[in-house]
Amino acid sequence: MGIGVRRIGTITIGQSPRSDMIPEIRAILGDRVDIVEGGALDGLTAEQIERLAPQRGDYVLVTRLRDGSSVRVAEHHILPRMQGQIDRLTAEGVEAIALVCTGEFPPFRSACLLIEPQKVLYHFVAGVARGRRVGVVIPVVEQVEATVKRWSGVGTEVRVEVGSPYADLAELERASRSLREWEADLVVLDCMGFSVSMKQRAAELAGVPIVLPRTVLARTLAELV
Repeated sequence: MGIGVRRIGTITIGQSPRSDMIPEIRAILGDRVDIVEGGALDGLTAEQIERLAPQRGDYVLVTRLRDGSSVRVAEHHILPRMQGQIDRLTAEGVEAIALVCTGEFPPFRSACLLIEPQKVLYHFVAGVARGRRVGVVIPVVEQVEATVKRWSGVGTEVRVEVGSPYADLAELERASRSLREWEADLVVLDCMGFSVSMKQRAAELAGVPIVLPRTVLARTLAELV
């Protein structure tokens, strides 16, 4: 690692490395930042991951495995494993840790800066969406109720559509067209799995500015390091 290079950690609720995401974050941070990855599902077999599946009443999280497939897990199963990754990365000497999931989590223990994308994303959108109609796209229908509650204080009206970044692009395209018909002023792709190319496609179809969590997070990290 060269002189002046800063080390930050990233933690996915799935498995690392996140080859679908981290290169786009690194492109914004540049060569001056070294990214050390960790995943809450690292080291688990397929059978062990299956046992983390959500049951009735659980809050559902959707993430990506190392082989590119997607999986649903219950949040309460993931929290201790995320804390373990925070502890590991802190011990390795990173100066900041970013969670690469837009879910809402209880407080974690961290000796270094801990950046939670959902909080950053919410306040960014709140800062630009006053008096606007805000569309939100999420991965699964089980998250709709919590998403409406989360974003109800932003803008004048909120509409939530389902379109997973881990499924066929047609889902996102349908959601984008629906939000255009609803006359959204701004659209939030509320999942770190959405890519820059997906943002571009959503913008073509929705015809309004699109907010992408991974690039909002990357630019926040760039300010900090």
